[in-house]
Amino acid sequence: MNAATRLKNNPVTGFNYLVRGLGMVTRPELRPFVIVPLLINIVVFSLIGWAGYEFFSDLLNRFISEDSWYSFLRWLLWPLFAITGLLITFYTFTVVANLIAAPFNGLLAEKAEELLTGQPPSAPGGGIIKDLVPSILSELRKLGYFLLRAAFLLVLFVIPVVNIAAPFLWFAFSAWFLALEYADFPMGNSGYKFKEEHTLMKRLRLTNLGFGGGVTAMMAVPILNFMAMPAAVIGATIMWCEQRDALNQAALQTKR
Repeated sequence: MNAATRLKNNPVTGFNYLVRGLGMVTRPELRPFVIVPLLINIVVFSLIGWAGYEFFSDLLNRFISEDSWYSFLRWLLWPLFAITGLLITFYTFTVVANLIAAPFNGLLAEKAEELLTGQPPSAPGGGIIKDLVPSILSELRKLGYFLLRAAFLLVLFVIPVVNIAAPFLWFAFSAWFLALEYADFPMGNSGYKFKEEHTLMKRLRLTNLGFGGGVTAMMAVPILNFMAMPAAVIGATIMWCEQRDALNQAALQTKR
């Protein structure tokens, strides 16, 4: 049996990695490294949620005052504003929280790998301060990758007929991107760059869709969304530890 066939490439396996990551969040060994990303999640989500609510309230009051004869339209527009606000909050929260928490997430992935394997990563980080600039640059590269493809997908929403499939394509892309986002932490700790990570993770596309889809769903659930980031970092670390050898061997076979 060759290395490629040993890859556990299916969405159920991917979702299970997230569940296992969530189960490890409360491990005493990881608790000190979970608390900072968790606090960042809570603060960023609360601030963005509050700012979004204030912005849409002011916007609605500016165009439709409560004293106007057509004020009944407020009840029709609030659901639309609420859905739009949730989408904007979700993606803004994801980008900002990951950008701020990147150095801490790298450290969490490092400690999770050490707990799982008994050994630190082959190229462990140098601490919060030393990893600060590389972590932020890595996040910015991933953000550029996301924006280029997101812009194309958003155009699909306004094309007749094609727009029927647009929400499904958007969800699939979001799931794929979130899997890459969190896999970057354990893989980066092992010395891989984003381009190399992307090439390897394409071999686990179905697993990544299951994993990233689970993260997307988890982020949409109040309270549980605060645990999504540390659970995803740990889950991605479990996936990397269990799939690393098969991925590298499959990559070597391809080069021959």
